Amino acid sequence: MNRTRIALLAALALVSGTAGTAMATMPTDTGAGASAVPCTVDYKVQNQWGGGFSAAVTVTNHGSAKNGWAVKWSYAGDQKVTQGWNARISQSGAQVTAANEGYNASLATGGSVSFGFNATHSGTNALPAAFTLDGVTCNVDGGGPGPGPGPTDPPVPGTRVDNPYAGAKGYVNPEWAAKAAAEPGGGAVAGQPTGVWLDRTAAIEGVGTGMGLRDHLDEALKQKGTGELYVQLVIYNLPGRDCAALASNGELGATEIDKYKSDYIDPIAAILADPKYASLRIVTTVEIDSLPNLVTNVTPRPTATPNCDVMKANGNYIKGVGYALNKLGNAPNVYNYVDAGHHGWLGWDDNFGASADLFKQAAAAEGATVGDVHGFIVNTANYSALKENNFTIDDSVNGVSVRQSKWVDWNRYTDELSYAQAMRNKLVSIGFDTKLGMLIDTSRNGWGGSARPAQPGPKTSVDTYVDGGRYDRRIHLGNWCNQAGAGLGERPQAAPAAGIDAYVWMKPPGESDGASKAIPNDEGKGFDRMCDPTYTGNPRNNNSMTGALPDAPLSGQWFSAQFQQLLKNAHPAL
Repeated sequence: MNRTRIALLAALALVSGTAGTAMATMPTDTGAGASAVPCTVDYKVQNQWGGGFSAAVTVTNHGSAKNGWAVKWSYAGDQKVTQGWNARISQSGAQVTAANEGYNASLATGGSVSFGFNATHSGTNALPAAFTLDGVTCNVDGGGPGPGPGPTDPPVPGTRVDNPYAGAKGYVNPEWAAKAAAEPGGGAVAGQPTGVWLDRTAAIEGVGTGMGLRDHLDEALKQKGTGELYVQLVIYNLPGRDCAALASNGELGATEIDKYKSDYIDPIAAILADPKYASLRIVTTVEIDSLPNLVTNVTPRPTATPNCDVMKANGNYIKGVGYALNKLGNAPNVYNYVDAGHHGWLGWDDNFGASADLFKQAAAAEGATVGDVHGFIVNTANYSALKENNFTIDDSVNGVSVRQSKWVDWNRYTDELSYAQAMRNKLVSIGFDTKLGMLIDTSRNGWGGSARPAQPGPKTSVDTYVDGGRYDRRIHLGNWCNQAGAGLGERPQAAPAAGIDAYVWMKPPGESDGASKAIPNDEGKGFDRMCDPTYTGNPRNNNSMTGALPDAPLSGQWFSAQFQQLLKNAHPAL
């Protein structure tokens, strides 16, 4: 049986000597099993003087080659970094993050990189107890005599993996499962894993008699048994949330970033860091409906909204996402996936690259680094088809490109799979990890039933060709609320395509996107006309009808009529 041990020459040693004489080191373990160590950190206090010290740090990577890296540690005392070199060093409270400079981003397998800093302190200057490299704990090996896990062996429970969905079963939310099972025919899908939405501060402890975060994690431990299990959480409570849609507005005002940090993210991070839950693979979807709005729905775009202009100006979306990535990413068993919209939102040339750059900016904010991002998720709570098989973006009819059709409207992509793979390539090219994984929410994009085309449309014109063959039957790609005709999509599954970690049901089927009419509530949720089936639209859906189902409740509440439609139009069929 392997055991875990931290190889420290002088664990938690106290450094108190005079300048030039005091040194403390946290070196590599060279004993049996050392090859299992994913990374090692050598931390040396080189000089110390009254109220200050200088330190040199060398990190060695024993894992896969990296293009961009971040080392993190925390101090037990009041140490504060004041100046650094050969790394971008930031500090939030006791936690320090050292991220690569542009010139030393490459870190090969077996390669090392060094940086240093000056800092202040009072009292004793205890060494940090632990270090991580891109979320993986360093100086920790399989321990003991004998080899560690072989290349085909399952991972040791709690070990960080490239794909948290691979070889693991998913957590079934008993609250959602009970609602699904109570519906006629719902038992066919009630055992599927879905996302747990933490859409307000009260959800952390549980709203009313509902389950809180610890309740879900405790239940996940029961479901886990002796194998691996992943839990999916949706982090969704930014200040000024969803600035372009009233139905999903939240409880925090545009300026309440400090409240978001202290009352929402910090308590979630503390729970996820509880050693009790270390054996769970915890997947977080970080703040949907946020960052892309800062590209597509701001001045001078015709789709601009005043609220999105405010959020771009105050920077609180970027600060909030960065803070969440940083804090949640501290736990080695947490896998952060950032929302990356969908092809019907960001698939155009003037949205695609700008959004990728904005994601990179957020991943470097508030102490976060690209190492805190395990991947991205697309189509969250949306309806875009996974794969349109009856036409491609390269097709043409009578010399007219599919891109010129009214449906595609010059988009570069026709579906979510092609968009997700292209976005992944773009993100890797600007500095995200080469092992970056993508998730696609397939909970409501099946578009099956009798209306599903079996072949391409007639080649009378490019529009008849596309409209006659497309699976996605929405009136317009910009329609997002409780769509008529939608069906359950591909069931959750791991590694279904190149670059894709999983198809997931992050949006629980049957939960409303928003109310069809104004409903008073204490959740901060407004009435969005995009959920009104009589509304004739706005520039964001090219002034089209909304295609929304009637009689819908508030967002997040159970919508039986929608659930029954999703069952009926499921593809693959149930």
